[in-house]
Amino acid sequence: MHQTPAPFTAPEYDRRLSLTRAAMTEQGLDVLFVEDPSNMAWLTGYDGWSFYVHQGVIVTHDREPVWWGRNIDTNGARRTAWLSEDSLRPYDDQYVQSTTRHPMQHLAALLKEMGFENARVGVEMENYYFSAKAYVTLLAELPGAQILDATALVNWQRAVKSPEEIVFMRKAARIAEKMVDGAIERTRPGLRKNELVAEIYRDALTGVGDDWGDYPALVPMCPSGADSSAPHLTWDGNALAAQQCTFFELAGVYRRYHVPFCRTVYLGTPPDDMKRAEAALVEGLEAGLEAARAGNRAADIANALAGPLERAGIERGARCGYSIGLSYPPDWGERTISLRSEDETVLRPGMTFHFMPGLWAPNWGLEITESLLITEDGPAETFCDRPRQMFVKP
Repeated sequence: MHQTPAPFTAPEYDRRLSLTRAAMTEQGLDVLFVEDPSNMAWLTGYDGWSFYVHQGVIVTHDREPVWWGRNIDTNGARRTAWLSEDSLRPYDDQYVQSTTRHPMQHLAALLKEMGFENARVGVEMENYYFSAKAYVTLLAELPGAQILDATALVNWQRAVKSPEEIVFMRKAARIAEKMVDGAIERTRPGLRKNELVAEIYRDALTGVGDDWGDYPALVPMCPSGADSSAPHLTWDGNALAAQQCTFFELAGVYRRYHVPFCRTVYLGTPPDDMKRAEAALVEGLEAGLEAARAGNRAADIANALAGPLERAGIERGARCGYSIGLSYPPDWGERTISLRSEDETVLRPGMTFHFMPGLWAPNWGLEITESLLITEDGPAETFCDRPRQMFVKP
């Protein structure tokens, strides 16, 4: 049994590797190269802010994974991953941001050394971290190999969380509650938005008790007034004003595991259309949670939400949530299951989602969301425990 400095037990990493290899066999892959840092961490425990350069993990069928990355990051792999010294294969700095050579040339040479010159090689083509230049370089350097699309192969193995992972997510949830509680309490007219966000970050990183907070894959989204009609604006230096709403799209993070949690604050008296939207949104949210049961489909959650919104005359986008867990910037979703009417994925115990039915009108935005866990029996469990409402402050 291998020893591990990584966050989870050796049997847990063995479980993950077995799932990945089975998926590789199903797709007929001889070897898999994953460059997504979330997948790297999930398989090996590697955790470093090094994803701005090419790096990855090579997964085969008959030996432990190989960490491949920039030479100066090798000590980071030694400090965080469970891999043996023989499985750390760095490349020299001459490949970094060079105009005459590319790191994939080094990777190709390593794959040849490992016996995969003419193999079926899976790569994550639709990925933030695997570039077009990386792909064409591998094609040129491995002319005898088949370079195949293995996008999200590992991501799908992450969909059902183990008991060890759920422990981390419960810790992240306590941090998320602290962040949202603090944001609601501090929101008042005259407070500059950047000062409010500074306190949100303080709550996020100090954590709860001995459970320290990790950095989030997304920065806080907290636009106010008409800016809140846009779902992905962040903050500015303006002061909060009366008769405006601010939604807070935040996530507690523990050891890279994210639990997103959103609430909205209105300073003053909300307009009638916003109050009607709140009532329909909460009704739909609770209907969706009731539908979030093992054996149902991801689509059933979205369809349950749609009913109350449609009866209230509210048209909403088709996607209202996504699978969550371990993540790195720029996204805290797992990029697999979506909560929308077209997604026929059957819900299984241990799956975790951010149920995110946000509404964005021309002059306001409203976010009341829950991160949830599919249980063995009955409706989903919500990770956080706070009132499902728009918080109104004078």
